[in-house]
Amino acid sequence: LPPGTWVDEQALAEQYGISRTPLREALKVLASEGLVTLKPRRGCYVTEISERDLDEIFTVMAMLEGECARSSASRASDKDLDSLRHIHEDLEHAASKRDIDAFFEANQAFHHALQQLADNRWLLHVIEDLRKVIKLSRHHSLFSEGRLEQSLAEHRNILDALLERNPDAAEQRMREAAKAMGDNRRNFGSKLKKGSPTRGKRRGRVYRIVK
Repeated sequence: LPPGTWVDEQALAEQYGISRTPLREALKVLASEGLVTLKPRRGCYVTEISERDLDEIFTVMAMLEGECARSSASRASDKDLDSLRHIHEDLEHAASKRDIDAFFEANQAFHHALQQLADNRWLLHVIEDLRKVIKLSRHHSLFSEGRLEQSLAEHRNILDALLERNPDAAEQRMREAAKAMGDNRRNFGSKLKKGSPTRGKRRGRVYRIVK
């Protein structure tokens, strides 16, 4: 369904042969992930995210995740660093197989682990909310040529700074990674504005960014 489209619950329930109750529960889950928007007395709509929204979100994410990396470099125990190494091995394995879905999940796990190490529940809460909004954009950007390799190199550099327990380097490298993601997202958005939608391989849905 294109962004901004009203979700016809009755039609979907009939299409999938289910009642509207489990469908509504599924839509609530999608809403919690930022994929749809529930509007009182108006129904459910596929979420639209403007380019300005994404630019602003990535700017904020760079600052917040940079702080997480800084705090983690100072607070992490040897056991914590071992856990990060194991997650990074999953990133390396997924990249070698060019398994973008597995890479994305390992990437999510790596960042979530850093957020937990920072031990700031308000910081974690804000980052998690923002990640839900940009989840699709981040996932689809990995299909861009060279982005998978670039992201892997960024995570290697971040991990090295963490293992060195260097807060300044960890923060700087995380901010640079977020900036690179934002830059890649702009290129992705430019292609979509030219009328070239990106199709998610797993679910076969088409998403676009609106101006």
